[in-house]
Amino acid sequence: MATTTGAPGAVLDRAQAVRWREGWAQVMGGFVPHLATLEEALCRAAEAARGRTPRRVLDLGGGPGLLAERMARRWSDASVTLVDIDPVLLALARRALEGEVRTLTGDLSSPGWAARAGGGHDLVTVVMTLHYLTAAQVRAFYDDARRCLAPGGLLIVADLMPDDGLPSLMSALDPAPDEAAAELAWAQWWSGIVEVKALRPLLAERAAIFENRPPAEFTAPVSWHAAAARDAGLGEVGILWRSGRHAALAAVA
Repeated sequence: MATTTGAPGAVLDRAQAVRWREGWAQVMGGFVPHLATLEEALCRAAEAARGRTPRRVLDLGGGPGLLAERMARRWSDASVTLVDIDPVLLALARRALEGEVRTLTGDLSSPGWAARAGGGHDLVTVVMTLHYLTAAQVRAFYDDARRCLAPGGLLIVADLMPDDGLPSLMSALDPAPDEAAAELAWAQWWSGIVEVKALRPLLAERAAIFENRPPAEFTAPVSWHAAAARDAGLGEVGILWRSGRHAALAAVA
């Protein structure tokens, strides 16, 4: 049985949580082309890396837990932990996934999250999250993530990660055709959820958390991330998946 750790969630109807999570899935699908193929690639890689299904999985910056849910259901015997700093998104995950996924409140810009999450994980994922951090924080993140992995465990980092071997093509692909629509859908999702009465205390908490910490909008090429992963002590490093300027880097502990 999974446990819930961190600030108490709002009293939220489960059907509401499910509905808002479905909306979030649509928003994320606009930001990351072919998101389903990314998730399938990372799951297959995790199964191949150890020659078995993962037993301990850590999803960092996992928001309302869409990926965590799919991994928990694909690997029914695995312990799946979700870490995020956003109290609203965590409340949605907790209400919809009670008993399936363990949740932790954690700030990836500070090393405290790694101590709380612990080590020994077969798989650590972080999808569309590192761009919120600064370059120095991302470097520190790779070191923290390595400490969370079991020997032979797999770290997968997916984000805007242009291929620096194709600079003209990467420039031509920026912005993506659906980027403006995705930004609008994001704004509309947050505009709508402020009307959910049960979440208003957590929305106020969220506003206080993010008041003085705007997204860093950090984007670095593949070579930068690969070097940062190797500097942190990770072994084999390379690209597992790509769709335009989005890519997933895999690194083996």
